[in-house]
Amino acid sequence: MHKSGFVNIIGNPNVGKSTLLNALVGEKLAIITSKAQTTRHRLMGIVHGEDFQIVYSDTPGIVDPHYKLHEYMMKFIDSALIDADIFLLVIEVNDKFNHPEVLDKIKNSGLPIILLINKIDLSDQETVVQQINEWQIKLPMAEVIPISALNHFNLEQVFNTLLEKLPENPPYFPKDELTDKSQRFFVSEIIREKILLFYKKEIPYSVEVVVESFKESDKIIKIFALIFVARESQKAIIIGHGGLALKKVGTEARKDIEDFVGKQVFLELTVKVNKDWRDKDLQLKRFGYQQ
Repeated sequence: MHKSGFVNIIGNPNVGKSTLLNALVGEKLAIITSKAQTTRHRLMGIVHGEDFQIVYSDTPGIVDPHYKLHEYMMKFIDSALIDADIFLLVIEVNDKFNHPEVLDKIKNSGLPIILLINKIDLSDQETVVQQINEWQIKLPMAEVIPISALNHFNLEQVFNTLLEKLPENPPYFPKDELTDKSQRFFVSEIIREKILLFYKKEIPYSVEVVVESFKESDKIIKIFALIFVARESQKAIIIGHGGLALKKVGTEARKDIEDFVGKQVFLELTVKVNKDWRDKDLQLKRFGYQQ
């Protein structure tokens, strides 16, 4: 008997969905920062065993759209609500999760629901127990598990519960496959992660990264990437005085890319203005925001 299924991770921004994905897969696939809306795409991480395959799917945090970019991000969540075999609904302590339409779809799906109360290491036992009781009343069909994704607390229980609820299916992906994304995708995400970490306010949310060229030889990979911003003033901030800010992004991103690909990397970054790209369908599709 072989079990396989899609385990789709749903939740508000910044509740630890990407940290959870990385912990469950055992690899750093999703970029992680303290900023909300770090995850923009749907990202699959695949875990294999002799008689099982779990296809985890990280999704963007649920937001009220302010740009067309957000609308495209929410489409990834819509698809995750349709093709799941098991839902992992992630909340954090005192997270209200005010999305009744999403909750109704999950409730009415008839599929197994595992509700994870994350970041319990930042709370106290009394509050956590109270939250468990509240969610057991609100979502009686769900199995509620308190966890700390960052500290890997209770993740073995999550894994065992998933394995128990996984449907009987042949594997959906080859047994040596770890994700559905390309190396180019991960390179662009590593660069964007550095921008999220090094810049403040609106800047990180106005940026998109595209890998224009990825040339691999025996000893080195040469990568040319474009950093798109929405306004001219943002370009100047990204580059910084004497190009120092951009140089820092490039240096730190190159180190992580080298760790990821296991080879020496030459990375060249160029900043371009693509006016109001977050509200242009054509540009968003070019940047991969489509199913």
